[in-house]
Amino acid sequence: MKSKIMITSMFFISFLVHSQKVKISASEPDANIIVNGANVGTGSYTLSLEKKDCYKIKVEKAGFLKYESTVCGKKAGPEPPSSLYFEMKKDDAEEASVKTDQANVDFQIEVNPDLNITEAWKLTTQIVTDHFDAIEVSDKETSYLRTAWSVQSFQQNTIRTRLIIKLSKSDPLTFKVKLNSEYSGLSGTSVKADEQFKDWDRILRKYKNVISDFSNRLMKK
Repeated sequence: MKSKIMITSMFFISFLVHSQKVKISASEPDANIIVNGANVGTGSYTLSLEKKDCYKIKVEKAGFLKYESTVCGKKAGPEPPSSLYFEMKKDDAEEASVKTDQANVDFQIEVNPDLNITEAWKLTTQIVTDHFDAIEVSDKETSYLRTAWSVQSFQQNTIRTRLIIKLSKSDPLTFKVKLNSEYSGLSGTSVKADEQFKDWDRILRKYKNVISDFSNRLMKK
């Protein structure tokens, strides 16, 4: 019996000595470490590997780029590293934008009554071209204007932005202004890939004054 206990103990010690471990760490101490979809810690974590399994590792923190890697046990893939370190960088799309309640919302702009429809439409077009290079549709008769999508690609994101203006009321003359801001979550997404874009609750900084410009230059004083 004593001999059997010793053999069992030696087997257990051998398993501990030879089991594979990977030390995961990130430059941001409060970054979330996620293994196979489960949040296992922040900043650092030691992962024990089963020989026949692979593990998908993600490191995330709000305002930073996201990082992914896969490690496998000896029998499931290449020899795993003893450690994985992630030097996290700021999310360049977030740094180039601001969080706002002005994205993807209709704003009613009541035009100064001193302006007739022709003057108001001319001024509206001027404001648009101050911020956007290309107008896709412009119909003075129906007071409808839509810019082409303006697209900007980042390290892990693609942002597209456009402006839509419609006639809301004729009396008093009121325009409906909407700044569309959308993201794909991937770099280099085609601007025409509508199915890959979703509404973004941020706008690029270069468009942050669009709505206020309409308010300041078109509305009643």
